[in-house]
Amino acid sequence: MTTLNAPDLVAAQRGRPIAAAPEVVSATTAMLDGGQRQQVVDTLIAVLGGAYAHLPAKRAAYALDPVQELTLLRRRVTDLSDAEFHLAVSGVVTRLRDAHTRYIGPVALRGRVAALPFLVEQYGAYDDPQFLVTKTAPDVVGDGTFVPGVRLEWWNGVPFARAVDLHADRETGGRPDARRARALESLTFRALDYGPPPDEQWVIIGYRSKRGAAKEIRLPWRLLEPGRADTAAQPGSRAQLKQATNPAAEAVRRAKKLLFAPHLWATESEPSAAAVPQQRAAADSRRAVGADLPTSFQDNLAARALTRDLGYLRIWSFDVGDDNAFLDEVTRLLRLLPQKGLVVDLRANPGGLVWAAERMLQLFTDHRIAPTRFQLVASPLTREMAASPFNRLELEQWAESLDDAVSTGEQYSQPLPLTDPEWCNDRGRVYPGAAVAVVDPNTYSSGDLFAAGWVDNEVGPLVCVGEATGAGGANVWTGEQLRDALAGTPHQFAVPPAGVGFTVAIRRAIRSGRADGVPIEDLGITGIPYAMTRDDLLHGNTDLYAFCATVLAEQA
Repeated sequence: MTTLNAPDLVAAQRGRPIAAAPEVVSATTAMLDGGQRQQVVDTLIAVLGGAYAHLPAKRAAYALDPVQELTLLRRRVTDLSDAEFHLAVSGVVTRLRDAHTRYIGPVALRGRVAALPFLVEQYGAYDDPQFLVTKTAPDVVGDGTFVPGVRLEWWNGVPFARAVDLHADRETGGRPDARRARALESLTFRALDYGPPPDEQWVIIGYRSKRGAAKEIRLPWRLLEPGRADTAAQPGSRAQLKQATNPAAEAVRRAKKLLFAPHLWATESEPSAAAVPQQRAAADSRRAVGADLPTSFQDNLAARALTRDLGYLRIWSFDVGDDNAFLDEVTRLLRLLPQKGLVVDLRANPGGLVWAAERMLQLFTDHRIAPTRFQLVASPLTREMAASPFNRLELEQWAESLDDAVSTGEQYSQPLPLTDPEWCNDRGRVYPGAAVAVVDPNTYSSGDLFAAGWVDNEVGPLVCVGEATGAGGANVWTGEQLRDALAGTPHQFAVPPAGVGFTVAIRRAIRSGRADGVPIEDLGITGIPYAMTRDDLLHGNTDLYAFCATVLAEQA
């Protein structure tokens, strides 16, 4: 379908970057014939038209109709090359600006992430962004002047800011700042399950060295195979239907960990906190301000004391298979941190298990937590699906309101929680001090739910880097899960050919509490605005932490 400049594909090993000399590898796949292409399009027409939770809102917000676009595409599928067909289908879905709803083409590089060996981040005002390299893989880059701190000026001869904004047009995200944030990430890391390989064989980066000299470096794309952590939700588990995540961003997050934190990657499956007696860990934490506490959920959590009075909890992801074990570990870490104030950092959290995110809120407040509620779009497909005996445990509570919608004309079912309200309040407060949460436009899905719950239940102040969170308001299912749910109904569909698949926002999220009824999709959660500084990017978020400490002091 296309080519990717990458190391030998055969040499790829799970969880390891490929360091051999680059060579062109063809991403060949099984070609789809005309009938198979029509099958793919027909399936997506049925799914988007009958199950997609945000369809009414997307039609209104973007003046588009994906069902009509696909209907027209169906008439000319035999006129397109295989690559053109998959790009056309992907384009229709991507224009929904929804990272939950993605087309998965039959890519030979399934499970891989295409990566350039550096991380770029932005600081300053939105209208005048500055772009810096903040991390490199020195064993791959090989140029002693291309180091953290250099300013990026050109991308393949295009001014860097312009290149980011051009790439943003091809990204998901309901707001311009959210699309830019995702573009900045996918400019150098691309999950190949959810999009095509890069068009270019290599990238020429123009940058300004630390001494002010204008320089260039040519970097080839490489392949990473990050896999999933042992603590992540596993296929077939009870957690799989309760996911709210951006799967592409989760794959990229893991790839960054593999490339830039190999020491953590190497110890990922090793026992850590479980083997550390709590008294010893507590003593260690008092002695070592700034040192991370050991944790059995190191793919999801990081915790340390920033000062003697201020603690820090990073929630990298809610992708866990056991919410009780996850909450037990969060509880343990919270008791080891300074008890007067806490920064809860959810920046770039792509989401995960809804139960884990919503149940965690109670650990920081005495208020009773009201969880986010979810709705199915009212359609013949969702009515049949909810009425199916196979889905009784999962969807029965929405069935009556979906039936009522036939006569009332309501677009959606009754909003109901995915997380039992009693579960959201079964542990009670653990952290006694004040806490401030930090989010950004890459905080998505279950990260959005956590931020919404934080604000709507008045847990504490919310600091937002950028305009708002990423605005992913839905429970997401895979094509396989939807196919199972529709089995035996008039809307059942066959397995798509050649490994083609999709994910879909199946139940939309609306807020509770003081923002009751407000959707999260395309809006996100706003808070106290903050713009990242150069010192934040190069010196461990020092200004951000100081700002959070000031916010907490004002709450006292």
